[in-house]
Amino acid sequence: MAVLTPHEPPRDWNVDDVNVTKPPVIRRAIGAAAIGNITEWYDFGVYAYFEPTLKEVFFADLPDTMGTIATFGLFAVAFLVRPFGGMFFGPLADRIGRNKVLATTMIMMALGTFAIGCIPSQSAIGLAAPALLLAARLVQGFSTGGEYGNAMTFIAEYAPDRRRGFLGSWLEFGTFTGYLMGAVVVTVAGAALSDDQLLSWGWRIPFFVALPLGIVGVYLRTRLADTPAFLALEKEAEERDKEMRTGRELKEILALWPFLLVCMGLVLAWNVTNYMLTSYMPTYVTTTLPDQSGGSGVSETTSQVIQIVVMVVALVTIPLLGMLSDRIGRKPIVWVGSIGLIVLSLPSVLLIREQTVATIFVGLLIMGLLLICFSATMPSTLPTLFPTEIRGGALSISFNVSVSLFAGTTSVVVGSLVAKTGDLNWPAWYLIIAGVIGAVSIWFTQEPNGRHMWGSSPAAASREEAHELVEEHANA
Repeated sequence: MAVLTPHEPPRDWNVDDVNVTKPPVIRRAIGAAAIGNITEWYDFGVYAYFEPTLKEVFFADLPDTMGTIATFGLFAVAFLVRPFGGMFFGPLADRIGRNKVLATTMIMMALGTFAIGCIPSQSAIGLAAPALLLAARLVQGFSTGGEYGNAMTFIAEYAPDRRRGFLGSWLEFGTFTGYLMGAVVVTVAGAALSDDQLLSWGWRIPFFVALPLGIVGVYLRTRLADTPAFLALEKEAEERDKEMRTGRELKEILALWPFLLVCMGLVLAWNVTNYMLTSYMPTYVTTTLPDQSGGSGVSETTSQVIQIVVMVVALVTIPLLGMLSDRIGRKPIVWVGSIGLIVLSLPSVLLIREQTVATIFVGLLIMGLLLICFSATMPSTLPTLFPTEIRGGALSISFNVSVSLFAGTTSVVVGSLVAKTGDLNWPAWYLIIAGVIGAVSIWFTQEPNGRHMWGSSPAAASREEAHELVEEHANA
């Protein structure tokens, strides 16, 4: 089986063709993209860790199992509209620029999160409460559909070819920072407030925090010009050609269906692991295991502290793996993650099922270390699968379709399977399937390390590096 390679005619580059972006500008671009991810995934972290509390606020009248499934269902429903957000915002970013779209999606996400904190409880307004929560989640899902794919594109197009792995990994540093902030805020609120205070008003505070975060992110993003790759494309295109590109983009995207499938497979392996660890495991550890196995389990606070420690380890390790990928390539690290899911998922779940603090920590740590094999490499790998003129649209659509159908539904699907079958190993079986799909997908992926982006000029951090890239290309 051969790997997929870009359909790009050979070209002789000269130094003037190379995009040179100075390191201070690159750092500002990385920071602007990462702050968006912090805001986006802060909400998902708060929602996941507050699941037992939100169940009491919005689904108090339902039986315990049904309330859990309903709460996870509202978590998952945001993913159903993500492909529509991707279809709208992705091609829009290819036409008007990455930066404008990212500023729009960020403020939408922050407002949607803030709105959740304003919703009265079910005891106050009845069924209107979960209906309003659903509306807020749909706004979040639609905006997220345009956020992450374009944020990956934004960083990848700013980054020099030789450091794309390291710089791209900071996007996921932002993701884990958001999760970590959500977990810390929820843990502090749970420890500082009584159950009555938490249920009446305390749960709202973490959702209110998203608005100032969003305002900061929009400010940082509006201070940056668009990416060098997009500006070069815009400069070359005649107005007539841009109008034609608007109408034919979806057709051009679908013509690259093998690349779309590979992207979807990698996203599935990455995000099933992500949502298993960050969304399902908190409930699995504190509620599902004690209820179905008869064990004592651990308290919610203990579970949250364990998750925080695991995320801190991941947070520190992600940039190191990103740096390593610039030396040895992305594919070896993704292979470790995929094979690790196949081999280690069942042992990690069996450790968690022992329900001691030590075994839960080790099991979750194994899962977390496998996750960051994807998290550290995917932001610099996925954008290289598509050419510049349709990169935003192709990446946003394939990413969000995969997340919507397979990854974002992880909590509700696995929770339902465990409830229906009584098999507490379903998290492991699900991760093993994801690992197999990840291994098949990375087999077909061309190693992107050190290569220029498809349809773009080589990128360097200095004029000297530009000379080196041209010389390397000439000698290849």
